[in-house]
Amino acid sequence: MIPSTFDANPLIGDLEVTLDVDVLAGAYPDRDAPPGPFMKILAEHRIRAAAVASLRGALFDMRSGNDEVLALSDAQPDVVPAGALDLRDPLGSVRELERLAGAGVRAIRLFPDEQGVEAGFPSVRHVAREAAEAGLTVLTGGDVRRFWQPFAGWGGRVVFLDTHFYHLGDFLVAAADEPGFHTSTRLLNSPDALETVAATLGADRMLYGSRTPYSEPVVPLLRLATSGLDAAQIAAVAGGNARRLL
Repeated sequence: MIPSTFDANPLIGDLEVTLDVDVLAGAYPDRDAPPGPFMKILAEHRIRAAAVASLRGALFDMRSGNDEVLALSDAQPDVVPAGALDLRDPLGSVRELERLAGAGVRAIRLFPDEQGVEAGFPSVRHVAREAAEAGLTVLTGGDVRRFWQPFAGWGGRVVFLDTHFYHLGDFLVAAADEPGFHTSTRLLNSPDALETVAATLGADRMLYGSRTPYSEPVVPLLRLATSGLDAAQIAAVAGGNARRLL
């Protein structure tokens, strides 16, 4: 007999995410197209709103890609724009950062892996400082063991989107000295990762992220729903913290 497909819904229960901090609009030129519109995928998993960044803005042209997301947010109030910057062009990125801040955008997103940028490049430190001075929240990819460093000391708000549970200890010791450091829960899928962050730093330092439509939302949903966090902590991780920052 062929085993039936695992159904996570009974374990996820009635959990709703009020703001997903890690959603992408557009396509990668070297990957298969996403399985469907990101808002449709989110709605199917009871994710009510999303911080959305443009892959066009990250990979090709910042201004036109960000304008597409701004237009999308004007049409759909459940889309929160996160301005994509190109770290290969630090001066242009700062000009775009200033334009976005003037338009009321509260967050920028960095794509170091896609852009071939390393944590020690001067562009990262430059953009980190400018974002902190502008009061913008930074959503950044990259290995947290390296990418914590250019953001340290500015007093800014940073969400590390790629914190893996293998590297959780490094995030915890870095974030202990930086109250503005936060992490997405997307890759914190070990049996005790969420509980460890909550016990060490507080649940207010975690934000639910899924990377829809290029990753599966079910796994971080399942981990959050079955965690040892209490109801108030789960609600904070599932959107309350993101709304505070964004």
